[in-house]
Amino acid sequence: MSPPGRPQGSYRRAQPEGTSVSAALPQASASGRVAPTLQLDPLVAAEAAVPAGFAAAEWRARVQLAACYRVFAHLGWTELLFNHITLRVPGEAGAFLINPFGLTYREVTPRNLIKIGIDGAPLEDSPYPVNRAGFVIHSAVHAARADAHCVMHTHTTAGMAVANKQAGLSHDDFYGAELYGDVAYHAFEGITVHDAEKPRLVASLGDKRVLVLRNHGLLVVGSDVFDAFRWMWTLQRACEVQVASAALRGPDTELSDAVRAACVRDARGFEPQGKLDRLLFAGVLRDADFDPATFA
Repeated sequence: MSPPGRPQGSYRRAQPEGTSVSAALPQASASGRVAPTLQLDPLVAAEAAVPAGFAAAEWRARVQLAACYRVFAHLGWTELLFNHITLRVPGEAGAFLINPFGLTYREVTPRNLIKIGIDGAPLEDSPYPVNRAGFVIHSAVHAARADAHCVMHTHTTAGMAVANKQAGLSHDDFYGAELYGDVAYHAFEGITVHDAEKPRLVASLGDKRVLVLRNHGLLVVGSDVFDAFRWMWTLQRACEVQVASAALRGPDTELSDAVRAACVRDARGFEPQGKLDRLLFAGVLRDADFDPATFA
């Protein structure tokens, strides 16, 4: 698996003088688990610098979500001021974090994220407005799925192109196969700003990780920011490959259901301790030259 966001054939920057490659890699503890390091994971310092007035768990959530907006901006998964990534606030039932409407994804910080209720109304003072209509999809999913701690919605060109196709997402490529059996579809009813659509949207999603909003875009749910990001990246790559493949002459080579199921199993078991998701995320942050000081 190649790192997300890195152009094919590109190379990493050299380590700073005096810093060995091994020093920048995660070191295993006595228990065998790998802890993130400052060199490898640029979020570690920002997560640890908890300002007055914030609970440590909420601050970590804010840092991770704000960083995710930076990652999306770096990868080009933006739509001017629209779309959202939302995250449940740890330890606060019915509270979620969302980006301030009017700011670009690159301008989102842990402090200016807005805490809102399930109805989209702010739970704290903020100089910025909330796009309550844009929270309709997210609020429906958060309310219906206890495991949906993070909800991501995009309008990428490749994602929307696949959402327009009657056959939907192909499972006949490396990335599409990893999502076999985990993709649901929801019919387009117009711009999703009406609460009346919520029950139908939730019914369409069911227990799946991915929801293709037909004629609209993509949605992924995850247990945290890193989990959701990994599968949104996988979904986006699958869409890009499908669009590119469709432009070539000749039929695609179909995979058997058995091979697809094996890909699902192997992808889920690739890093059983759950560290891969954060490693991938941190790698994109480093490529984006993320500076933790901007989150102080």
